[in-house]
Amino acid sequence: MDPESDTTATAPAGKVPQLPLPHQLDHQWGLWGWELLQKLRSRAPLVQCITNFVSMDLMANVLLAAGACPAMIWSLREISDFTPGVGALCINVGTLSEDGLSSMRAAAAVAAEAAGRPWVLDPAAVSASDFRMEGCIGLLELRPAVIRGNASEILALASARRIKNSKGADSTHKSSDAFEAAKSLSQSSGAIVAVSGAVDFITDGRIVVAVQNGVAMLQKITATGCAVTALIAAFIAIEQSNILEATACALSIFGVAAELGMEKATGPASLRMHLIDSLHGLNEHLLVPKMCIMRVY
Repeated sequence: MDPESDTTATAPAGKVPQLPLPHQLDHQWGLWGWELLQKLRSRAPLVQCITNFVSMDLMANVLLAAGACPAMIWSLREISDFTPGVGALCINVGTLSEDGLSSMRAAAAVAAEAAGRPWVLDPAAVSASDFRMEGCIGLLELRPAVIRGNASEILALASARRIKNSKGADSTHKSSDAFEAAKSLSQSSGAIVAVSGAVDFITDGRIVVAVQNGVAMLQKITATGCAVTALIAAFIAIEQSNILEATACALSIFGVAAELGMEKATGPASLRMHLIDSLHGLNEHLLVPKMCIMRVY
């Protein structure tokens, strides 16, 4: 991005691609998702989260409910001692600062280069400022294993240009609008890219799978996107050889927990509570039939 130029841009012009009908639902996804969740619970991976101040509580509680161990450590002075021992690192740029960005860069470098640990980038509100866009572009150079964002964030990051009239961390696009951008970003970054929305799309630049779990009321609870990014980090901590599949399962399992929670909820606040309870209480009988993951390409 040229900092001297007008850094706002509209989303790429043209028609939204007509997505092919997905393949028939493969229930093997559910069985594998249950296997991964059991593995997560037995291994309890340590997940370091450098995240925004709004998301820490929900992110930590989602990780604990799933069976992982959260650590909200971001001080630059602790990175060299702490980060080599984690199972995975989650970086969310939501409340970005100069000090925070320095810690993010240091932790990503230690995780990916020194310790061989996977890390996940959540480019929250990447279009909000030049500083945020430039910070995210710099973090891409440190090779995240997964990038998870909403459609507007993925569109902006893929083009390295801020989207005009963005609404902070809220998306103004459907996940299908970012279908091709996600593939392009995956190819250029080497990361698995996950686009959250009514339908989640996950791609390695060639293969694309769709996840159709979740409820609309999640949009009324702050930090649910941040929390599912942390859950992805936990899943890839215990499944580094199949990162696309682990990412899809994390998104689907979170969505199933939301669906089960919604059966008891009366609004956003009670959904938040029942989501955490449902994630903690998931068993094979509840999970396997509800996971809805299909291959698109």
